[in-house]
Amino acid sequence: MLKWGGSEWVGGGMGVQIFEGIEQTGMAQVLLTSGPTREYLDPVRYLSNASSGRMGAALAAALLRVGHEVTIVSGPVAIDYPSGAKVVSVESTLEMLSACLGVVSECDGIVAVAAPCDFRPREMSSEKIKKSPDQSGLVLELIKTPDILAQLKAARPSAWCVGFALETEAGIENAVHKRRQKGCDLIVLNQPDTLGSASAAVRLIDASDRCVAEHVGNKAEVADAIVEWIQTHLTGRSGS
Repeated sequence: MLKWGGSEWVGGGMGVQIFEGIEQTGMAQVLLTSGPTREYLDPVRYLSNASSGRMGAALAAALLRVGHEVTIVSGPVAIDYPSGAKVVSVESTLEMLSACLGVVSECDGIVAVAAPCDFRPREMSSEKIKKSPDQSGLVLELIKTPDILAQLKAARPSAWCVGFALETEAGIENAVHKRRQKGCDLIVLNQPDTLGSASAAVRLIDASDRCVAEHVGNKAEVADAIVEWIQTHLTGRSGS
């Protein structure tokens, strides 16, 4: 079980604020990224992470329930997204960026839950990379992938923006840096145990760089709490 303990993550339980009837403040067109991306080394191996898309699905469901239209751009996941959302499936980080740029001009809000790879191989081998008996190791040259959220915010500066930060140390400090760097109105700080889990423990950090809320619970409950904050503070903007 997850919870916040002082400035660190510890085991145990903690209650979550549950919002039973989130106020509807007008429909917005929301672009939501979800899931991992894959960066192939060769035809059968790739770099990726354990993101399951569950938080993205929960947030999409919560946004739909309060009347927004949601377009999900998702990397490879083994879950089903809400039927009311439009889903665009991608695999690589470049594909995710391209798909997002194709729809962001029509969006009032951006919710970036995806965990795209930060690096990719400079070159992908056209054949399976094999090891030889006398081989001591393998050196991979990696290059940075595009910053999807920063590019989306630059392409649609009028849209409100919610980002996610997964940190293993100096969580608040790193999340604040990420919020400023990417121009987010809200950054949601979580932890590695969230990946692939049915539950989440998050801190919400707003544009004042203050932690304004903490929520722990299953991802549907936490998603409702995040959408409640969005409804209260953001959806009156961008004409939504």
